[in-house]
Amino acid sequence: MPKRNLYLKSLPVEEAITRFQDALSPYLKAKSEDIEVIRALDRITSEAVYARCSSPLYNCAAMDGIAVISDRTRGASETAPLTLKEPDFVAVDTGDPIRPPYDAVIMAEDILETVEDNAVTIRFAASPWQHVRPVGEDIVSGEMILPGGHQIRPVDIGVLLSGGITRLSVYIRPSVAVIPTGTEMIEPGEEMVEGSIIESNSRMLEALVRHSGGEPERFSPVPDEYERLKSTLQDVTGRFDMALIIAGTSAGRDDYTASILRELGNVVVHGVNIKPGKPVILAVVNGKPVIGVPGYPVSAYLAYETFAAPVLSRLSRSPAHDMPIVKATLTRKLVSSLKHREYVRVKIGQVGGRLVASPLARGAGAAMSLVRADGFCIIGQDEEGVHSGVSVDVLLCRRLSDLQRTVVSVGSHDLILDVLSDLMPRLSTGSYLSSTHVGSMGGLLALKNGESHIAPVHLLDEDTGEYNIPVLKKLFTGKKMALIKGVGRVQGLIVQKGNPLNIGGLEDLTKCRYINRQRGAGTRLLFDSKLKVMGIPFADIPGYEREAATHMAVAAAVKNADADAGLGIFSAAKAMELDFIPVGEEEYDFAIPAEFLKLSHIQDFIKALQSAEFLKNLKALGGYAFDCCGEIIPVDC
Repeated sequence: MPKRNLYLKSLPVEEAITRFQDALSPYLKAKSEDIEVIRALDRITSEAVYARCSSPLYNCAAMDGIAVISDRTRGASETAPLTLKEPDFVAVDTGDPIRPPYDAVIMAEDILETVEDNAVTIRFAASPWQHVRPVGEDIVSGEMILPGGHQIRPVDIGVLLSGGITRLSVYIRPSVAVIPTGTEMIEPGEEMVEGSIIESNSRMLEALVRHSGGEPERFSPVPDEYERLKSTLQDVTGRFDMALIIAGTSAGRDDYTASILRELGNVVVHGVNIKPGKPVILAVVNGKPVIGVPGYPVSAYLAYETFAAPVLSRLSRSPAHDMPIVKATLTRKLVSSLKHREYVRVKIGQVGGRLVASPLARGAGAAMSLVRADGFCIIGQDEEGVHSGVSVDVLLCRRLSDLQRTVVSVGSHDLILDVLSDLMPRLSTGSYLSSTHVGSMGGLLALKNGESHIAPVHLLDEDTGEYNIPVLKKLFTGKKMALIKGVGRVQGLIVQKGNPLNIGGLEDLTKCRYINRQRGAGTRLLFDSKLKVMGIPFADIPGYEREAATHMAVAAAVKNADADAGLGIFSAAKAMELDFIPVGEEEYDFAIPAEFLKLSHIQDFIKALQSAEFLKNLKALGGYAFDCCGEIIPVDC
């Protein structure tokens, strides 16, 4: 049995990159090929391209009118028109050749009248070469049209063809084998059984390779069988310019990648101080770069961008797709280890003239955090973390112009935020919604710190029985605030289909497994309030300390039988096909500083709230009242 992969030392990122690039230096030679110009868009020229012919090929008319001998038009003016007779002129259209003795063109608009078929009257004299395009005015035969290493644009194609170029030499797009591994992996669409995992990383890497200028070939998942994996790697390193092998890079019993690569070639690096992505493998086999990509989605993405993309750029001579770096204010403290350089996915928005960054889930398997992320906050290996409110460098993976038109929402979760996020760019081109779910109180704190535009809230004031406005007056004393009215919604207990435990209300939660919402969430505060009124101690609720960040996470836990009940909204129960026991109605609104109401993207948000499409979606979700959607309630604090 092959030895388990135990990497004893992880290298700093820069050192790992340098070692890998140095090991590859003798082999990274880009190849070229001749292709048709009309198929060359986005390809990289491997050598300078020189014109084979001039453009225009001959002296030609730049206007419709008449070709004349300029010397014979002397003296013509509006007060002293001049009549020309053939052969002192000849009619021409744009592009017609201009041959001696003619040396100028008079536009049709400047011809006063046609006296007869062979005579015209002109009102202006012509200067030599007036309205004539000389040979080579645009392109001269033999001049360089494009340098080597140039990425061909649509405008370049037209000029190349005008210069007589129909084929040219470009760098070959490197062929890249993308090999997923794992006995447990199944293809999307195949029947799911317990223990199986849908293989998706390879499709992400396949798209990344294509985006970087490579030609990927994705293989079907290879089982964790040593000889089969070895045979596959022997094959691909003989046929492809590069190979990405997914998973099997760590220290599991079936993690054979490092052992196989050592047997076939040179493992330059195994283990890098990067989080996520530590167990990456950088190897050279048959003179080809082979990268062992960790199996978690975020780790795979970062391993590709950090180590594979630069190598592919050298092989293809294509420009690296560098992400711009911006400064943003961190909205929440981040703790990190001195052992790694950590890449934290963040949401970005512009609030009050500054960019703010809200951290997302940090797990290596949190693939949705890649989809939701606007960028990456990098915490250096020598840092133990970053405090809230500190300015940090963020690598952007979205256009800054889009972020500047994004409504930043931090606060309570509801499914309607997804509906609004979908509607805004469709109803108002160029406006977007970014939402982070930290609970109502967390959202109001972010609003107070200038870290968001709006805070979705549903906070009941026990003294007045009024929702949301009393808490705004307490927290934002002296500030002009407003509520954008959202929806009325029903909160209740989400339970298994058929309610097998016959749960009738909150009093029955002492005999089942409960899943709670996070501290500061309006749903959690509502639950605590009702327990106090009923005289039920928190400690009597099994699972009270177990927390979920969203209503859908609560419903998913119940659906998967990991919990028997959880407090949430009707639409979440309906989406998961679960039963629902109503507990009470509440008002879910959007707190906002009054000054932000004038922002164009906030106006687009309000329009989306008031749209017919939004109301249609609410009806489909169920459990909402929507009489006041988008109404503005001023709140003088």
